Amino acid sequence: MDPRKSHTISSTEVHHRAMSWLVESLRLKDHGWLCKATVVWNIVLRAAARCCSLNAACRDLAKGPSDQAVFSALNNGLPKTLRVLENRLNDALVDPLPRRLQHRCWPVAIDWHEVPYYGQPKKSRNEICTGKPRQGTTRFHTYATACIVSHGARYTLAATWVRGHESTVTVLRRLLTRIREKGLKIKRLLLDRAFFNSLVAGFLQGEDVPFVMPVVFRGRKPKKTKKPKPMSLRWLRRQKVGWHRYMLKSVCLPICIAYRKPKPGARKPKRQKLFFAAWRVSGSPSDIRDLYRRRFGIETSYRQWRQARIFTCTRDPHLRLLFLVIGLLLRNMWVLLHATLFAEGRSPSMTLHLEKLRLRRMLDWIALEVFTQLHDGSPPYVEVAN
Repeated sequence: MDPRKSHTISSTEVHHRAMSWLVESLRLKDHGWLCKATVVWNIVLRAAARCCSLNAACRDLAKGPSDQAVFSALNNGLPKTLRVLENRLNDALVDPLPRRLQHRCWPVAIDWHEVPYYGQPKKSRNEICTGKPRQGTTRFHTYATACIVSHGARYTLAATWVRGHESTVTVLRRLLTRIREKGLKIKRLLLDRAFFNSLVAGFLQGEDVPFVMPVVFRGRKPKKTKKPKPMSLRWLRRQKVGWHRYMLKSVCLPICIAYRKPKPGARKPKRQKLFFAAWRVSGSPSDIRDLYRRRFGIETSYRQWRQARIFTCTRDPHLRLLFLVIGLLLRNMWVLLHATLFAEGRSPSMTLHLEKLRLRRMLDWIALEVFTQLHDGSPPYVEVAN
């Protein structure tokens, strides 16, 4: 009999696991007799589980400190250097994961994520990246993450904050270095469209890392009466489905052209072409298309991160990175619970039972445990002015 079938897990154990991940990896110092490290992490976990701000989480807890005391404890207890902070946050993401992850090569997706920002930078303009207008702003706090996109093992391996002056090669090198330091092997990279340029392609070829990324058509569209230049990207639009060669500046790239998979139930499906730059990755055009579709598993990680997102208006980019990783860490723990306790079989043919413990239910358990520890049992109330 599989012992995992008869195992039970309670809200107390889930809360204890989350607390141990944070306490052991981030090593936050106590800030007075009331703001101990365990109390601060409890409030942070409740804010993430309730998808609210630290201020709202503190108001719900009668025995907890104020939100200003929690912010002071985080500012004074966390590392001042960004590199040290990122290393500790990435340790919290990877160290509790099973060691057997180092025994296989994994397909890894790299994503470029922009969070709209409407305020001013704290110290330098490089804290904020600019981009196309979206949600009423052109300024963003930008992050890059690496995630395994295998069935039953979609763990986030690394996260980094992108400064305004940094290139995509610098960010990609930092993520790859972080993954290799943990002994994890990369089978192939599935890159976001933001990484399509000659510098990234040349860097990955020099590192001997297979990759697949979509081709991005930049610049003004030529007039209909004007023919595109031979061997240009616009010229590739007129080519047949299959494999072609293209020189992206000084880098030679194999380009795969495939048709988009028609939507089920469509009466007249449109035959839209998809273009992928694939190096050291073989297969038919449909195989490359289906392979890249697995990259959208990292988009699911961001969708689930929004269920554990701590809302904040702080201008401190270090705290914003911390709050982002806290949500990804809780999602990693949820994936680990299903892979080790509820799943049947082994990867990649394991059978998942996500209905046994949904992410939203696990977050509710954590919020309940924190409320039990830091509340006096009195009913919630709001003071009314006379």
